[in-house]
Amino acid sequence: MKEKEFSIEKARELLKESAGVFTKVFQHGSLVAEFYKPEKIDYQKPHDRDEIYVVASGSGTFTHEGKLWQFKAGDFLFVPAGAERRFENFTDDFSTWVFFYGPVGGEKEIV
Repeated sequence: MKEKEFSIEKARELLKESAGVFTKVFQHGSLVAEFYKPEKIDYQKPHDRDEIYVVASGSGTFTHEGKLWQFKAGDFLFVPAGAERRFENFTDDFSTWVFFYGPVGGEKEIV
């Protein structure tokens, strides 16, 4: 990926071209940015790297390690590597930016 700036419109266009529910839009070092728009059900499984979601549109419920959170456009959600999580009861217009970074297994928490 050579582009360094992405609009939501461009991400949606790339997603449509991919005919999938996610598409990679950017990569630099360990950082990978994707755009994700599940259809009705979120089938994701735990990932091996830390990830951040920034909700682009829509709303719903986010289940993370047994806790429920209501989310809406603009919200920021962090998920450590290996954690169970799922978007549920989301609106038809739900989409999110996804950022993976760091080493496999996740970064160590600084306290």
